Amino acid sequence: MLSEALSHVLKMHSYLRSRTDVRIRDYPLMRGPEEMTTILLAYVFFSVYFGPRFMVNRKPYSLKKPMVVYNLSMVLLNGYIVYEFLAAGWATTYTWRCDLADTGNSPMTFRMIQASWLFYISKFTELLDTIFFVLRKKQSQITFLHVFHHSVMPWSWWWGITLTPAAGMACFHAMLNSGVHVIMYSYYGLSAAGPRFQKYLWWKKYMTAIQLTQFIMISVHISQYYFMEKCDYQVPMWIHLIFMYGVFFFILFSHFWVQAYIKGHRLPGPKSTPKLNGSAGEPITAVANGKHLENGNASHHSNGKILMGKVKEV
Repeated sequence: MLSEALSHVLKMHSYLRSRTDVRIRDYPLMRGPEEMTTILLAYVFFSVYFGPRFMVNRKPYSLKKPMVVYNLSMVLLNGYIVYEFLAAGWATTYTWRCDLADTGNSPMTFRMIQASWLFYISKFTELLDTIFFVLRKKQSQITFLHVFHHSVMPWSWWWGITLTPAAGMACFHAMLNSGVHVIMYSYYGLSAAGPRFQKYLWWKKYMTAIQLTQFIMISVHISQYYFMEKCDYQVPMWIHLIFMYGVFFFILFSHFWVQAYIKGHRLPGPKSTPKLNGSAGEPITAVANGKHLENGNASHHSNGKILMGKVKEV
């Protein structure tokens, strides 16, 4: 039975290798799902189990300078990804409607492939968001949603770019997401830089609106597929998954918006202090007494266990 199971695994591995687009097969972390899956399982293990136990009898690390460098680096990386997406197609040859996956070998095609791969790699870089939480003993900020978002995004993107590395209309959300991350990591970087930069963070209240706008744009753009008379996109499953992604996160962030700004449960006061850092995929919150949470969106718990919830009310 064991040998039969091993045989099936090897056959599946061979199948995945054969289906992987030859134009991206030799890129780092693209040879097969084993490497990236191992990294992501190690990330979950460290975030939920090993990290909290390692820090239980240790003082939290400050990490102010590393966080400033990290956030600035993420601003530059995401800005470059946006530029490459635009230059490779979205600002040059794409119609912004039924743009098919590119199966060619032109220089512009390979430029789009490289931009898509960089976006994929940036999802692994973002795992440092959680590492900073753990080392600063902010385990309460590592919610189920946080870990789910940070682990599923790179895992799902591997499957996407192995089949369609130049995905046409299916990579719009990646370009838009990188643009939003430029804004969000700029905010986190200024917050981590210290009190003297707080006066430049007046636009914090617009962050959730920017995130909501992102999900609306993703859903509207990809939903064009359902209303076109003809669009022979090669992998319709990507269209359906991206549409569900946009709608799901729009609902999640809308719930936060209602709780924070309509019901007023989390409205910041006039002397609010922004968080030092946070997850680029989660809303930025403030508690009702006018003080922002230092590094996340939930009250502190010392048991080191992951919180099972969406956006925890405080």
